[in-house]
Amino acid sequence: MLRPTPLPWRKPRREVLLLALVAVAALTPVFVVSTQDASHYCLSRAIVAGTFKVEPCAGAGPDVAGYGGYVYSNKAPGMSLLSIPAVEAVRLPTGSRWHFESDLRLWAVRVLTSGLAFLVCAFLVGRVAEGLQPGTGGPVLVTFALGTFMTPFAAAGFDHDPTALFGFGAFLLAWSRRPFLAGLAAGIAYLCEYQAAAIIGLVGIYVVLRGLRPLGRYVLGVLPGVAISGAYSWIAFGRPWRIPQNYDLYSFADVKAGGLLGVHAPTLRSIRLVFVGDRGLLVATPVLVAAAAGLWLLWRQGRRAEALLCATVTLAFLVGETGYGDPYGGTSAGLRYLIPSLPFLALGLAPVYARRRLVTALLAAISITAIAFLTATWAKSATYPHTIWYQIAVLARHGRGSELYSLLSRNVLDRLGPSPAEAELIVLLVTVAAFVVAMLPARHRR
Repeated sequence: MLRPTPLPWRKPRREVLLLALVAVAALTPVFVVSTQDASHYCLSRAIVAGTFKVEPCAGAGPDVAGYGGYVYSNKAPGMSLLSIPAVEAVRLPTGSRWHFESDLRLWAVRVLTSGLAFLVCAFLVGRVAEGLQPGTGGPVLVTFALGTFMTPFAAAGFDHDPTALFGFGAFLLAWSRRPFLAGLAAGIAYLCEYQAAAIIGLVGIYVVLRGLRPLGRYVLGVLPGVAISGAYSWIAFGRPWRIPQNYDLYSFADVKAGGLLGVHAPTLRSIRLVFVGDRGLLVATPVLVAAAAGLWLLWRQGRRAEALLCATVTLAFLVGETGYGDPYGGTSAGLRYLIPSLPFLALGLAPVYARRRLVTALLAAISITAIAFLTATWAKSATYPHTIWYQIAVLARHGRGSELYSLLSRNVLDRLGPSPAEAELIVLLVTVAAFVVAMLPARHRR
């Protein structure tokens, strides 16, 4: 029998310190300007000016759409709406004037939007994990925050981490018997990424386990986000059900037209890239295998409705990744379309840390290492020949003469004096410190 259980909620040991270390490790990279930045933040500027047209701020390259002779963002409008306070607070200039060497305003906007969402999501995962299995909240918080694909996009202008926060937040609010607020959060997730429709539906099924009345309140909460999204599409693209991606001005060779948001039946090529590609799940984040096993343990512990929901959300996004022609999403750190499902999957880490702490910690250390180097270099690289681990080995052998060294991104710590390499070393040491602090045993009172 599937019956929702009470929401477990408890503060992990050293929570504030862990979040501070995670913030330094994940939010200090200063990535190059991308078309994602232009698509999202040019729309933010346009909305403030009373229009949805992003030209000439965004240009006419990837990540924009054309309709009726005008240029629009090809993204859902949620990220741009959420970014308006930060864009206005730092007085972000137009896209042609984004220069990081002397101006860190774009970095600040990224941190105040996607970065803040990342930290709040890590906080939520840690609190629930500690409630599920006392003593595991800290390790789960750090493993989720620094050992998954959440990390590389925390300080980048992508909408995946905010979608993850609101989608996961919708689940936790439903879990705590707040269906209307759960619906509001789910609607905002959809406003950020259309793929979050899967989360809306699956969380709705979870809500209905408590009856039709809670479902009605949940649906009522979802409506504002969906209505705002529809209004945007109606004004910009002529019909409320149209989505911007259908009017892309730039097409990618590996992405087939049609399907559901570009997703078709899984292909062998995409399956290989998703699991064993140079940045695949088993290559870069093997700790997620342990997390998947942990969801089964949650089921056996009696939290069947919650374990089933987390597994189903993960499976839905995994099918989407394997059915998309470009699973890595162009030049990126890895499986970015899977990110909204990662906090759901991460809850499985709590029971496996409780049962197999040493093995899980080893898998976490491997994942954190791979993600750290992907975070430091992905913005300048489209591929990692022979996998990221091969490139790490070359770096260890050849140092400054390696390709990985040449791909190091700038870091905000550069402004304090260190060279880019020294700044990255500081970030790596902070990452190690976060892992060590998370794994410290509890102090026993006499």
